[in-house]
Amino acid sequence: MRPARPGGFDANRPRPAVDTFVRVDRVRETAAELVRIDTRNPPGRESAAVPALVELLGAIGCATEVFTSRSGRPSVLAGYGRAAPGRPTLLINGHVDVVPVAESDWTVPPFEGVVRDGRLIGRGAADMKGGIAAAIEGLRACVDAGIDLGADIVFHLVADEETGGVHGTEELVAAGVVRADACIVPEPTDLRPAVAERGSWQARIEVSGTAGHGGDPARGRSAVADAARVTTALHLARFHDVPHPLLGSPTCNVAMVRGGVAANVIAPNCVLTIDRRTLPGETADDVYASIVRTIDAACPDVDYRVVPTFFCEASELPLPHPFADFVDRCRPGEAREDAGFVGLFLGSDARFLRNRLAIPTVVYGPGSIRQAHGADEWVEIEDLATAARTFARAMAGFADFVAGTGAREGSETRTPRTPPTTASERAGQPRD
Repeated sequence: MRPARPGGFDANRPRPAVDTFVRVDRVRETAAELVRIDTRNPPGRESAAVPALVELLGAIGCATEVFTSRSGRPSVLAGYGRAAPGRPTLLINGHVDVVPVAESDWTVPPFEGVVRDGRLIGRGAADMKGGIAAAIEGLRACVDAGIDLGADIVFHLVADEETGGVHGTEELVAAGVVRADACIVPEPTDLRPAVAERGSWQARIEVSGTAGHGGDPARGRSAVADAARVTTALHLARFHDVPHPLLGSPTCNVAMVRGGVAANVIAPNCVLTIDRRTLPGETADDVYASIVRTIDAACPDVDYRVVPTFFCEASELPLPHPFADFVDRCRPGEAREDAGFVGLFLGSDARFLRNRLAIPTVVYGPGSIRQAHGADEWVEIEDLATAARTFARAMAGFADFVAGTGAREGSETRTPRTPPTTASERAGQPRD
């Protein structure tokens, strides 16, 4: 390994101009090629993208393999470098699946990768095939520049992130195949480094009443009326006195209501479906207790039962952290005008890497979450190129960064931590 320079990696020191080897036309076409592949989840069509990804990465010089989950869902694993003991490893973790589309809402075909007015439009353009394309272009630029990276660059292009990651990153972690000194997840973050994200705890609240004739509603007890009181207590409730500096306070969205049996019957039952967003450090038991406390304080006479259905934990890379600073310094000057780290109100596969394996993980990529999941999803072509330049700089400087910070110490002995909830609570539930 090359000797460390004083103070570790300096993104501004003289070095081969890896930025200049990023090709806008190439990253645009790579992103468009991936968008043209329909990988909607559900049902989970990631296998359609496997040949293209293997070809793209193999052409750069990556060794590739396909990891198939127990349920038959494929993830592409690729590595560039010598894979020798003692070499630093930078992991790029990106998801191949995309959310479904309502084609009638789109002005262009969602899987044709239309380029118009400086934007790539299509499902997955922002979330997150554009980010994957930018990371691949970053490695291409390093190879074209002839840089001896001094580190291994590993790609995990995974299935199933959009519905929880059970058949993708989580299974890779459980199988013991995730080994890295640090990771970048190229989700859409408006080209800003994100170091924290909320989790989600979802539940049904089953409210019970007493049926009676609808012509005399005072003689029974309406579960719908009681559920309305519960809704008022929970929706937009304040659960923490001190907000998180990047994530704010936890929120609760009462998302669905189903109740009653007929217009002329006092409703004997009503079911609310809620989504309580969580902060780093909150457990499923913590959240359950906060929901019960809030309902009991506002509605002590209501007969109800809380049935948890899903939990994915929040996560963060506590600041200050040298890897977060490294990624921030790798951003080109024009991107760094938006200074500072951000938090995400949604969840990503970063939580598995941070919480289970203690791998320092930054979420960074082109596009905005405001465009993700909507009709005419898009990403700016120039943002793809800017992200690719960041990835190229990060890949080119990672070995020096690790040598300068001692970041490898203990990195090869990580053991997956026990997950905070059961797989049955996660299965089949939406992630964000």
